[in-house]
Amino acid sequence: MSVNKAILVGNLGKDPELRYTASGKAVATFSLATTSSFKDREGNKQTEWHNIVAWGQLAEICGKYLHKGKQVYVEGRIQNRSYDDRDGNKRYISEVVVNEMQMLGSRDDGQQGGGGGYAGGQNQNQGSQSYNQGGQNTNQNQPAQNQPTQNQPAQNSGGQQPGGSFEEPVFNPDDEIPF
Repeated sequence: MSVNKAILVGNLGKDPELRYTASGKAVATFSLATTSSFKDREGNKQTEWHNIVAWGQLAEICGKYLHKGKQVYVEGRIQNRSYDDRDGNKRYISEVVVNEMQMLGSRDDGQQGGGGGYAGGQNQNQGSQSYNQGGQNTNQNQPAQNQPTQNQPAQNSGGQQPGGSFEEPVFNPDDEIPF
């Protein structure tokens, strides 16, 4: 068994670059900075830069709602590949191919798209949105449809609402079992 999974929380170093392949598939690339919580001997925090790639509908969402400085959670797999640059030199690159992304931060972070940016017709006060590779909103904070919430009573199998037309039977002292 093997596992290739990367989970990062960081800030975008630049606006995502959204392009389309010859076949019309969207691809977004951007850099993500993660900073360690400890300081080195000189008192500086160490920042790591990660190359991020998103495909399809998730790429279009990244291109539309993410911007430089925005804090995001990304989840995906690490991919190492090589390519030839313009001078013909072979270059090697490591990148995280994202299959899930969640926008973090508050809506009033002073920039467009804060706190999720895209609510998809949902509650606009929601703190964050999560998207998977198919571009589907996977936010777990929403109650599932067809499930009762605190304000909606559940129906019992008899089809009667609690407190409906149910009547308590008449008390019969012979029904009492003495112990």
